[in-house]
Amino acid sequence: MAEYTYKYNPDRGADWNYGGMKWRLSRSKIDLFMECPRCFYLDNKLGTKRPGFPSFNLNIAVDELFKKEFDGHRAAGTPHPIMTKYELDAVPFKHRDIDLWRDNFKGLEHTHKETGLTVSGAVDDVWQNSKGKLIIVDYKATSKSEKIEELGDSPWEKQYQRQLGVYRWLLEQNGFEVEEEGYLVYANADKSVDVFDNKLTFDTTLVSCPTDISWIENTLRNIKICLEDKKYPAPGENCEYCPYREACGKKLQAIYKE
Repeated sequence: MAEYTYKYNPDRGADWNYGGMKWRLSRSKIDLFMECPRCFYLDNKLGTKRPGFPSFNLNIAVDELFKKEFDGHRAAGTPHPIMTKYELDAVPFKHRDIDLWRDNFKGLEHTHKETGLTVSGAVDDVWQNSKGKLIIVDYKATSKSEKIEELGDSPWEKQYQRQLGVYRWLLEQNGFEVEEEGYLVYANADKSVDVFDNKLTFDTTLVSCPTDISWIENTLRNIKICLEDKKYPAPGENCEYCPYREACGKKLQAIYKE
């Protein structure tokens, strides 16, 4: 079998760039804008994205297994054991479009009237309480020494809150009532055991994740301004890619001049 070789493509097709028929403002692109407007501009306006990295296949496997578990309870109309353990009034939400909402190439969509931007996001899961209100849920997998029972203040966890906020906003724009409180189903792998023995043991917890959508409208306006501007924006304060590009460019130019 021939070996697969990934080749980085610095020039995306025009249909997938801003203004193209297939372009959507995904939840991850919104996060990229907040991290670094310049990288966002290069990606979405000029069609050159950051280099990729290998997929987290173990995390993907955990997501798929969680999906199967919760889908079983969705079909039966019963609460998952973790809902019972944490005394959460909810069952997995039944809806004809649930698989579309979870599809990375489709997801939830809404066209923002003011900016004309079509925002999209693929949820991991949606639950519903006895009042009929929906609950946004995301699956997470990690390996930490301490039990995960609450959100911290790391950049990753702030990103999780924005992530669930975008999903909540998308559902509300599609006419659903959504609880402000979302949840992370956290699978934490135990690495304190003495042997691997071909298995990982996880401690699964349900972590409350309050959502905020007040920042979204203004962020969409700023994204629209960025995309329509003919000048590229300043880099993000903590972006590692922009200083790398600048340093490499200067050194290569110096060699060329010599």
